[in-house]
Amino acid sequence: MTNFLLVDSHCHLDFADFDADREDLIDRANAAGIGLMVSICTQVSKRDRILEIAERFPCVYASIGTHPLNAADEDEVPTEELVRLSSHPKVVAIGEAGLDYHYDRAPHDLQERVFRRHIEAARFTGLPLVIHARDADEAVERILCDEAGKGAFPFVLHCFTAGRRLAEVGIELGGYVSFSGIVAFKNSSELRAIAASVPRDRILVETDAPYLAPPPNRGKRNEPAFVRDTAEALAVALGREFEPFARETTDNFFRLFRKVPDPRTSDHA
Repeated sequence: MTNFLLVDSHCHLDFADFDADREDLIDRANAAGIGLMVSICTQVSKRDRILEIAERFPCVYASIGTHPLNAADEDEVPTEELVRLSSHPKVVAIGEAGLDYHYDRAPHDLQERVFRRHIEAARFTGLPLVIHARDADEAVERILCDEAGKGAFPFVLHCFTAGRRLAEVGIELGGYVSFSGIVAFKNSSELRAIAASVPRDRILVETDAPYLAPPPNRGKRNEPAFVRDTAEALAVALGREFEPFARETTDNFFRLFRKVPDPRTSDHA
């Protein structure tokens, strides 16, 4: 797969935004050098749709979990169920789970309880936990530090827009930091400075499609092909050449998402 440069480590291919052209957008992503996509679950109850897409397209994988804004709807999903569902061959991560204090859609204590269950599932399975953190830096830091004391677990702070402190804590605990198209926005100089401080072996890129399209498509529907624009902008901000940087983020992806076969190797080519 000589054209394989990037992975979109976080998108939502099951969303209705893609119903009209899902196959075409995957083809566009592949043509742009995006070899794999991880379609992230936001509700366990809707997992069948995500798994159907992952099973249909060889280059698509999935996660299993409950977004914090949906925590009130899935408060009763036990850790054991997350573990059981994660045994599906195309489920390669837990989440997205975490805390979102920006919107008032689920009580904070309930979000925390659901978040901790997902951490337990990640610890038990060894699958990376995809963490959503919005306007909740101190609480996320507290929970990560507390849970890390019970035993290590792999994780990524996805679509990172938090403060430098949370990035530093996440890295200290062995986590990864993933950047979306927001890092390419003109007013994101502080975020680019945080990205520059992330160790080269801990940085990922993503789209969070259909949201947050980077320039030159800002304001339009995002799609996995546009992760290339994010990676290009981030490479410039970090003073790196694009292709080596892109391949480095891909290497990082396979180091974290260990259940995903690397199609660049001879065994999977």
